[in-house]
Amino acid sequence: MAFQNVTVAGTGVLGSQIAYQTALNGFNVTAYDLNPDAAQKRVNALKESYQKDLVLSEEEFNAGLDRLTFTNDLSEAVKDADYVIEALPEKLEIKEDFYKQLSQLAPAKTVFASNSSTMVPSQLVKFVDRPAKFLHMHFANKIWKCNVAEIMGTKQTDPKVFQEVVDFAHAIKMVPIPIHKEQPGYVLNALLIPFVISAMALWVKGVADPHTVDKDWMISTGSPVGPFMMLDDVGLRTVWNIVDNLYKARHQEEFKLIADKLKEMIDAGHEGLESGQGFYHYPNPEFADPDFLKK
Repeated sequence: MAFQNVTVAGTGVLGSQIAYQTALNGFNVTAYDLNPDAAQKRVNALKESYQKDLVLSEEEFNAGLDRLTFTNDLSEAVKDADYVIEALPEKLEIKEDFYKQLSQLAPAKTVFASNSSTMVPSQLVKFVDRPAKFLHMHFANKIWKCNVAEIMGTKQTDPKVFQEVVDFAHAIKMVPIPIHKEQPGYVLNALLIPFVISAMALWVKGVADPHTVDKDWMISTGSPVGPFMMLDDVGLRTVWNIVDNLYKARHQEEFKLIADKLKEMIDAGHEGLESGQGFYHYPNPEFADPDFLKK
């Protein structure tokens, strides 16, 4: 295995999952976050899900934690990194600043990858000092069971590096999905984002409230989840970043309406599952009611 020491930069919903999944599968992982204590809490909060879905014992879960360290010092985080996975907010200026710093601090051996949901590698590669060792590696939420890793490079990405990342995906129990041509949203989000945007458009236009949209979708298709349940799970701050970027790129009024409504919720502290309230209330969401689909 080409990589042994892995750094995950940014430990929000997905970053914390990437860090723990990697550590659980035998790698030495450093989680870089401006607030290491909050990062550690997010990782620890994964225990119940991992124990339930993967039937991990307390000892097995803790073995993963033992291979994880947390820091807010980027130079310390990357000093011996073989591979850095960036999972920072979907803001170009944040990523630009990060990659410029990372290029100065990381050893020459280090491969860089972004987990960006909406940006493509050609947008970010210009900020790094090693284009041959840069690509994207995108994960789905709940990576321990929705275990795909979409891998997309640029024309400058070294094929050997691409294969090393494919091998790493296998090593952390992901199914690698090689993307052969640069595509916004990869495969997953190219399909998913238009779907959830359509759902949110129905909401902001007053056509139907979020619970009604979810019920209609679930009953009509037999799906176990609705679009607004998905959005709460991802986190509304992440969703707002995606929609705001779409508005800036396309200047469609619909995107602005959705972004403004999401911002109202975020400003009120309603950020989704992690904050205890989004489109539903947690830990006992309305959709958990056995009669949710019958009313």
